[in-house]
Amino acid sequence: MVKMQKALQQLGKMQAQMEKVQEELAGKTVTATAGGGAVTLEISGALEMKKVTLDPETLEDREMLEDLLLAAFNEAIRKAQELSAQEMAKAAGDLKIPGLPGGLF
Repeated sequence: MVKMQKALQQLGKMQAQMEKVQEELAGKTVTATAGGGAVTLEISGALEMKKVTLDPETLEDREMLEDLLLAAFNEAIRKAQELSAQEMAKAAGDLKIPGLPGGLF
C-alpha cells in the first residue's frame, strides 16, 4: 500500500511538471528555413506559427513558394516536436516511478 501511495505521489508530481513544461514550451520557438533561406518560419513549442519571412523573389513563382512553405513548415513542426520531446524527457527523467520503465519519452 505504501508503494502505491508513493507511486501516486510521483505521478502527481510528474503531471505537475509536464503541465509546467507545456506552459514553458509555448514561450519557446524554433526556426526552419527552406530554399536556402528564401522561406523562414518561426513556430512555438506549442505548434503555433509565430512568424513567416519570405524572400521577395519567391513571390514571383507561386508553385515554388508553395513547395518551400510546405518544406519549411514540415521542418518547423519536426523541430518543435523534438524540442517538446526533449523538454518532457528532462521533466520526467528524475522521477522514479515503481513498475514503470525509464525512457518513456
